[in-house]
Amino acid sequence: MLKRIFRFYIEGFRNMRLGKLLWLVILVKLFIIFVILKVFFFHDHIEENAEKGHEAEFVATEILGN
Repeated sequence: MLKRIFRFYIEGFRNMRLGKLLWLVILVKLFIIFVILKVFFFHDHIEENAEKGHEAEFVATEILGN
C-alpha cells in the first residue's frame, strides 16, 4: 500500500512540467528568505549582548524588562 502511494507521487512529479517550475520558484524564494535575509539583515542580538554562558539569563531579563 505505501509502495503504491510512493510510486504514485514519484510518477506525478516525473510527469510535471509547470509544477517543476513552480517548485523551483518556491525553493528559490525560501532560500532568499532564510539565507540571504538572515545573513544581511538580521544580526544575532543575544550573541552580541549576552555574556558567554549566561544567554538564558539575558533572555529572561529582556523578556521581563528588568
